[in-house]
Amino acid sequence: MTRAWILPTVLVLCGASFAAGLISSGNPGTAVAPLLVFVTLAVVNSPLIFPRSISAPEAQRRSAADGRPVVFWRPGCAFCLRLRIRLGRGARRVHWVNIWRDPAGAAAVRAANDGNETVPTVIVAGRSHTNPDPAWVREQLSRRR
Repeated sequence: MTRAWILPTVLVLCGASFAAGLISSGNPGTAVAPLLVFVTLAVVNSPLIFPRSISAPEAQRRSAADGRPVVFWRPGCAFCLRLRIRLGRGARRVHWVNIWRDPAGAAAVRAANDGNETVPTVIVAGRSHTNPDPAWVREQLSRRR
């Protein structure tokens, strides 16, 4: 759990110290913009931007029942963030598994990627796809309504 919050915490602390430096040098108005940029980066890289993660066995059970894709991800992954943003509201229909919180999910990703924890790894109909095009994932979602 704490590993997922390291990057966002560092970003907020860097932004706060940068803004404090600007304020102490007599530029309080210019401190707001960099602080907002750092806070935005922290939010985007935090687990808050993703729908709630579930365990790998639960995700696989639900996927077998409803046919929706399972996405294995981790906080701080730019490719996972790209997928999440490009899916838009459709991201809520995907089963998300945070591999940093779920050892079974990390094991499933390693099994699909020759021992590497490469994310996002998407499982559709029992087949794994490593870092697929977001448009392809959206297409898979539209087929499984």
